[in-house]
Amino acid sequence: MKIIVPMAGRGSRLRPHTLTVPKPLIPIANKPIVHRLVTDIARILEEPVTEVAFILGDPAFFGDDVVSSLEELAQSLDAKASIYRQGEPLGTGHAIMSAADSLSGPAVVAYADTLIRADFKLDPTADAVIWTKQVDQPEAYGVVKLNENQDIVELVEKPETFVSDQAVIGIYYFKEVGDLKKELQFVLENNIINGGEYQINDGIKRMMQNGKVFKTGTVDEWMDCGNKVVTVETNTRIIEFMKKDGSDEINTNPTLENAKIIEPCVIDSSVVIKNSTVGPHVSIGAGTVIENSTIKNSLIQTNSVIKNATLDEAMIGNHVKYDANYKKVSIGDYTVME
Repeated sequence: MKIIVPMAGRGSRLRPHTLTVPKPLIPIANKPIVHRLVTDIARILEEPVTEVAFILGDPAFFGDDVVSSLEELAQSLDAKASIYRQGEPLGTGHAIMSAADSLSGPAVVAYADTLIRADFKLDPTADAVIWTKQVDQPEAYGVVKLNENQDIVELVEKPETFVSDQAVIGIYYFKEVGDLKKELQFVLENNIINGGEYQINDGIKRMMQNGKVFKTGTVDEWMDCGNKVVTVETNTRIIEFMKKDGSDEINTNPTLENAKIIEPCVIDSSVVIKNSTVGPHVSIGAGTVIENSTIKNSLIQTNSVIKNATLDEAMIGNHVKYDANYKKVSIGDYTVME
């Protein structure tokens, strides 16, 4: 089984955090989004992952450090890492075709800006599976239309009238991903463009027209990382899941000086906390120092110094110096506020 991960976008909705770090590498509970996504997918699949193909953008932004991180991720699954580049941001279908050399055999395609919780078996009668989540407002999403056999027969973007309440979350399984490659090649060669881009949906629709059977795989939880608000919320939910699962990552041992931690939190062991109360639902990356502060429901990255702060639902980047009394903040890398 292969996992194909398009991640070339820079994540404009999550600025300023994505000005220096690609969005898929933003940490959730101290682990990059793409690492959590790929390992969760590998956990669901019933067969070993043999290859993880990553589609990256501009080397100036997705540099050698990013490549090394992704190679380590694949190695942790005993899988081959393949690195591809999407030269221009021409859409989801174009991104997938940038990894054309890896598009053969069974594969999962997953976009690296979302996290899931799921436990299901892939339908052996299906040529492909589109993972969905039941939503309350389907008119705000792309949804699937089902026939009487519960086969997916159409993809509908933000329907004005009710089609279904099963929203497409951006993760797909193909029994033979070469079938998708063939149809996306047709899309590119015939310049089939929607929304100014080449879309994966146009390849999928052609597969349906050619008789391929698509089924749904419903996830229990679908967590977005598209902007600061939902990323902080996702951080909180992941920490709760880790607590429920009994994850060792919850049991961290930072240096405490007249300080209190209210669990659950994910705090690197190199963190120093002085005269502060931290938690619940706080993640803090390596090398960070917290002094004279009260922090809850927040995401703080590496090598930052936070003083005299009262924070709730805050997101703070790397190498930040923060000495102030704000509350719901979003501060990117290398910011100084003293």
